[in-house]
Amino acid sequence: MSRVQEATILLAEDDPGHARLIEKNLRRSNVANSIIIKASDGQQAIDYLFSTGQYADSKRASPLLVLLDLNMPVLDGYQVLKRMKADERTRRIPVIILTTTDDTREVSRCYELGCNVYVTKPVDYEQFSETIRKLGLFLSIVTVPDGE
Repeated sequence: MSRVQEATILLAEDDPGHARLIEKNLRRSNVANSIIIKASDGQQAIDYLFSTGQYADSKRASPLLVLLDLNMPVLDGYQVLKRMKADERTRRIPVIILTTTDDTREVSRCYELGCNVYVTKPVDYEQFSETIRKLGLFLSIVTVPDGE
């Protein structure tokens, strides 16, 4: 039987305050996974995932799980998701959309593009914190495929 390895979490979030709250509340729910916040825009996420641009000389973590905001500069989350799911190297990486958008058309669009889970970030601080803690509990039981 193979050893289960904890997935590294790539947090693609352009709001540094949200990124800090997400990491803090994941830790509060006892998520021990490595969390890397290397993507404050969609292009940085792509560069990290494909070892290009500023990450050309580095190898991405594996296995990997992506927490992806939709409303980011340069490339938005839809573009990142579409590119990930179209490429054999990244199509099996689980993607959890974590965004303030709760429009049903946007939710459907993300699932059509291949997201695995869609979570709406509440605007209220306490609800936001509680949602992220619940996400952390979910992440603690998820098994992801090895990336390579």
